[in-house]
Amino acid sequence: MTSIHSIQYLRGFAACAVVCFHVSEQFGGPFDVGAAGVDVFFVISGFIMWVTTAGRPTNPWRFMGRRITRIVPLYWIVTLLTAMGILMKPQFFYDHFFSVANFVGSLFFLPVLQEDALHPIVVQGWTLCYEMMFYLVFTLVLFLGERWRFGVLVGALAAIVALHFVLPAGYARAFTDPVVIEFAAGVVVGRLWLQGARLPLGAGLAMPGAGILLLAAGQWFDAHLPRALLWGLPAALIVAGAVFAERARPFKPDALPTFLGDASYSIYLWHIVVGVLATGVVLRIGIPAALQPVTIIVATLALSAMLYLIVEKQLIALLHPQRPKAAVKARSAAAAGAAE
Repeated sequence: MTSIHSIQYLRGFAACAVVCFHVSEQFGGPFDVGAAGVDVFFVISGFIMWVTTAGRPTNPWRFMGRRITRIVPLYWIVTLLTAMGILMKPQFFYDHFFSVANFVGSLFFLPVLQEDALHPIVVQGWTLCYEMMFYLVFTLVLFLGERWRFGVLVGALAAIVALHFVLPAGYARAFTDPVVIEFAAGVVVGRLWLQGARLPLGAGLAMPGAGILLLAAGQWFDAHLPRALLWGLPAALIVAGAVFAERARPFKPDALPTFLGDASYSIYLWHIVVGVLATGVVLRIGIPAALQPVTIIVATLALSAMLYLIVEKQLIALLHPQRPKAAVKARSAAAAGAAE
């Protein structure tokens, strides 16, 4: 089956958008919409989990085990190094909160709550708390017969979101945030894609275009609009349009965006602590103020990508050794890469 190169492109795009958001925030810039890269990741996650498990024998325990060994080791490494950074140079980690309870809770995706929001040691790690919850729900659904999985999974995610509006403040309410429905949107897109649904190229390209326009126009919408609508809906349009446009007109991938997709998890996890280091170096060598944001962005992306090669890729090789090609034929090289 044709590789879904657009998924890799979008993973890289989403990671870069989040980096730009945080650097913009650091300098008081206007790029808040870059945070919507997270919503693109959530939709992609739902898409990938469905595409890589539907229509094939799947061991739920093995599925969850692979999710844990893929996500947790690097997250723990970055959490430990970030905690050390906070203790040594707390002035450089202005929005971080360290305590022993939060350190331990962060390791197990139950960080402290601040204003009813999850606030782990690695601040962007709040998204991984939702990812792990989604993986847990997905694992439980895998125990069902295949014809039941789609309805139960989407229904369960919708029910989780519905609970948000009746639960009191606390962990249960935090983990039922409406952002969870973005995983369901990805699952729906994945099911349609596996069923062979097609769109004309123009319609496929129009959907990401509409999504990007909605993101750009978000500043004029009601500030209290739920994130799942403000950014989740455009993210779903972007992902769906990208995969169906590629189906309508496949393309040969370029090396750089594909590499950024491969490195997106490392870029996402490392970029805050690496950005602190890059900021210190930029200030020390006296780069003009006007050039500081772009210099920090480029340095952060480059160093985070290097850490993908040095750390994450080695962890993958150790914990997920490649099986012989004859033994396994992935539905999609891009999807399998994202799932690994």
